[in-house]
Amino acid sequence: MSISFTEAQLNLWLAGFIWPLCRIGALVMAAPILNTRQIPVMFRVGLVLVLTWLVMPVLPGAPLVDLFSSDSFLMLLQQLLIGVMMGFLLQMVFAALVFGGQVIAYSMGLGFASMMDPQNGVQVPVVSQFYMIFATLVFLMIDGHLVLIDLLVQSFHTFPVAVDGISRNGLMEVLGWGSRMFTGGLLMALPVVAALLLVNLGMGIVTRAAPQLNIFAVGFPITMLIGFLLVWATLPIVLDNFQDLLAEGFAFISRQLGITE
Repeated sequence: MSISFTEAQLNLWLAGFIWPLCRIGALVMAAPILNTRQIPVMFRVGLVLVLTWLVMPVLPGAPLVDLFSSDSFLMLLQQLLIGVMMGFLLQMVFAALVFGGQVIAYSMGLGFASMMDPQNGVQVPVVSQFYMIFATLVFLMIDGHLVLIDLLVQSFHTFPVAVDGISRNGLMEVLGWGSRMFTGGLLMALPVVAALLLVNLGMGIVTRAAPQLNIFAVGFPITMLIGFLLVWATLPIVLDNFQDLLAEGFAFISRQLGITE
C-alpha cells in the first residue's frame, strides 16, 4: 500500500508549517532571554520547530499561494515583521533596566566598572547587570514567557497570514513607544540618583568648610558605599516598576495585534 500526495496537498501542508515557523522564529530570535548568546543556536532552532509543531493544530488555515511568488515574499516579510515587533518591544522593556543601571552607576562612580552582558554581547555597568539578573528571574517567575507565547498564538487569529499586516502607523507607534524605555529607566533610577545628589552636595559643603580635606580620598568610597546601600534598599521598588513596565509592554503588544483583553 503506497501513500501518495498531490501537489496541492503538499503546498497546503508547507504553507501551514512555513508561515507560523517564520513568525515564531522571528520572535524567538528577537525576544529577550530567548535570544541570549548563552543559549546554543541549535537549541533555539529546536525550540522554534517544537513550538510550530505544537501550535499548528490550533491555527487558522493559511492561504494557498505559490511559495516562489511575489505574494509569498510579502507574506514572509509580514511574518518576520510581526515576530520581530513583539520581541523588540520586550527588548525595550529590559533595556529600560540597563539604562537605569547606567545612570545609577555613573552617579556612584562605577562608570568604568563594566561586565559583559550575556544577552546582548556588549559591556554594561555592573549595576545594570545586577538588575538584569533579577529582572530575568522575575520575568520567568511571573510566566512572562508563557504570556508571550499566548500572545503569539492569538496573533495568528487577529493577524492571520496574509500580504497585509502591520501598517505604517503601527510601526510609528512602536517606535514612539521607545520613549517609555527612557522614562521607565529614569523612574527606576530616580530615587538612587536623587539621594546620591544630596550626598554629593553634602560633600561639597564639607569641602568648602574644610579645604584641607582630600575629598577624592574620602568622598569616593563614601559615595560608593551609600550607593550600594541605596541600590539594595530600592531593589523592590525597581522590580515593581519593571513589572509595571512589562505589563504595559504586553498591553501595548496586544493593542498592536488587535487582541482584546
